[in-house]
Amino acid sequence: MRSTLVAGLVVPCLVVLTACPSSQDRDDGDPDADPALPFVAPRGATWAPDGAAVHFRLAAPRATRVEVWVYAAPLGDAERLRVESTRAVHGDWLAIVDAAALTTAGVDTVYYGYRVWGPSWSYDPSWTPGSDAGFVARVTPDGDRMNPNKLVLDPYAREVSHDPTTPAPGGALDTTAYRTDDASRAIDSAPVAPKAIVLAPALASATAAELGPRPERALADDVIYEVHVRGLTAGDAALPCRGTYAGAAARAADLAALGVTAIELLPVHETWNDANDVVADSSAGDNYWGYSTLAFFAPDRRYACDRSPGGPTREFRAMVRAFHDHGVKVFIDVVYNHTAEGGGASLLSLRGIDNATYYELSTSGTGFADHTGVGANTNARSPELRDLVLDSLSWWSRDLGVDGFRFDLAPVLANGCERSCFRFAPDEPGNILLRAATELPARPASGGAGVDLIAEPWAIGAGTYQVGAFPAGWSEWNDQYRDLVRKDVNLVGVEAVTLGGLADRIAGSPGIFRASGRAPTASINYIVSHDGFTLGDVHACDTKSNAQAWPYGPSNGGTDANYAWDHAGDRARQRQAARTTLALTMLSAGVPMMVGGDEVLRSQRCNNNPYNLDSIATWHDPTAAAREPAFLTFTTRLLAFRAAHPALRRRAWHDAASLVWLGTDGLPLPAAFFTDPGAHFLAWRLDGATAPAEPARSIYVAYNGAPVEVAVTLPPPSSGAAWYRVADTGAWLEPQSNIHAPDAEYRMNGLRYDLAARSLAVWLER
Repeated sequence: MRSTLVAGLVVPCLVVLTACPSSQDRDDGDPDADPALPFVAPRGATWAPDGAAVHFRLAAPRATRVEVWVYAAPLGDAERLRVESTRAVHGDWLAIVDAAALTTAGVDTVYYGYRVWGPSWSYDPSWTPGSDAGFVARVTPDGDRMNPNKLVLDPYAREVSHDPTTPAPGGALDTTAYRTDDASRAIDSAPVAPKAIVLAPALASATAAELGPRPERALADDVIYEVHVRGLTAGDAALPCRGTYAGAAARAADLAALGVTAIELLPVHETWNDANDVVADSSAGDNYWGYSTLAFFAPDRRYACDRSPGGPTREFRAMVRAFHDHGVKVFIDVVYNHTAEGGGASLLSLRGIDNATYYELSTSGTGFADHTGVGANTNARSPELRDLVLDSLSWWSRDLGVDGFRFDLAPVLANGCERSCFRFAPDEPGNILLRAATELPARPASGGAGVDLIAEPWAIGAGTYQVGAFPAGWSEWNDQYRDLVRKDVNLVGVEAVTLGGLADRIAGSPGIFRASGRAPTASINYIVSHDGFTLGDVHACDTKSNAQAWPYGPSNGGTDANYAWDHAGDRARQRQAARTTLALTMLSAGVPMMVGGDEVLRSQRCNNNPYNLDSIATWHDPTAAAREPAFLTFTTRLLAFRAAHPALRRRAWHDAASLVWLGTDGLPLPAAFFTDPGAHFLAWRLDGATAPAEPARSIYVAYNGAPVEVAVTLPPPSSGAAWYRVADTGAWLEPQSNIHAPDAEYRMNGLRYDLAARSLAVWLER
């Protein structure tokens, strides 16, 4: 027993010395565990199964003392309990607080944080919040930065009470309380610091019924729709909970009808974004995209209609259930390579718990390695950081229903260096990439239980561009697909593109991914993503325009390598180019991804970096469908066409029987054309007999990248069959939405066809 301060009184609070499993040793029959204990707590704060106590467990190997401070409210309340933790056998810190002690202290919902001592701040019994007692150094040569004046957030927090700064409307952000410079190190951050929330026992896990029937289709059969959960419905005043998980759930049926099979949400981990609502007409300080994680387990409460304790968790699960009920997978974009603490000295969570364990230090130990552009890599070689990531992934998959993950700057998670360098080591035993593929596990290529794993396969700095180098079980964003197709549709004669390069992308990029032993699904094919122009803008803007006034700017940064063109301001040609690139994406081997709003040509008015614009610039316009009905119909039918034809959804690489490249004469394309920079026509024929359950004898696609119309001769159809035109992206067919309804395709009377400049046409043989 140890004494615990409870609202000014001393009451007993049990602190137990025990063996506690990590994600690697949980339930493994560890001989060090005490068999008499009925419950072995995971990391974080967990109610015992009988509801008799809350177990607090923290991994802080270099700490010398840890205390749990419990509150009855997140702000305006003094601590109700101070609980000293004890080292457990595995090195974690553990404290157990009786439910009776919480009741006596007047604590209903449990809010808590940690005070941590270590080599940088020795424990002194005379210390009180706001005191310098025990101070050693702001940072030691070994990278320690503990400071007990800073109440730090549990990295395993299931929900978070509020942002680190919540200024009044019109007020400036103030982070002074979290700083550790000489003027600030003795400031107690507890009055303003975000607190972790202990979920009620009923929310600690989810039932299958709560999450709905999980789609188990193969990734090859998916069409991914990348979207911001807030932006999806924030602009729809008719929704009672617009801009929330509940709002997104209300769109599930619409996205399923569009043909989307996987919605990929931009980061939904709790981040630092309350400032977005402080001044509605200013982008200063805003963080719309959310690539700055504060808590790896907590659904961002700002996206919840119900922000009360437990509300974000319940609402997120209900959203997942809504998508699952319509057969749509839910993917989330995850950021484990850095945190909201950045590269500064502010202590919010991991930095104050055990900086040297959780971050990759500089050679001197007093700074940080940075391959993320935001100040500090997380330490991918640390067992504690690896466990944190895998435990987080497991929570989101198992208990929140997520079907797949897209990893921001994923090479950082396989960094083989611990101090101020980068070495991509995806095959190193125990690294995050391998553990994710084996422990979650990755979904088999043929479909079934598991999760889909997608990497952004680059970071910042030498050695971090790793497209094509990820291990089995992983798919990758293919920026080489993006850039080459943009160049070919927009910049023929300006940028060098060969038919050989284009053919490789259309065939699933075997030149990039085949050597690794993976299938075409290793390639996530896309023309645009959140990071850059929209589909409409890449064909309507010559250059970025990020300095414009609110609500479409200003936004700093943004690439200058856009490979964009406004097509001389001709709106019909712009829409034609957008149809052509979208069609190429959906007709290529690999996994297609589109961005939310592509189906109605959503525009950001040439801003290619709206990371800070929580405004109509990034919100979906619910009236857009009425302005672009033809493009919406084209997109819907195009996605339905892909879904109807297994020949387009390859699980294995093409061979000479399944795919033949053809010229304008309908004959196999001579080899010289593949390297001729002046050749701009490429056609291909997919043999239906080589794809199981393919209803067509073959599919023929003709793409004219030239700036002039070309005459095309289709290859002769099989005996007793004919060619039926499915689609033509040319502006001339826009009155018919450029694509025919199923079973209403146009039957060709001959083999001659005139194909407009920068357009594409598709036929079925039947």
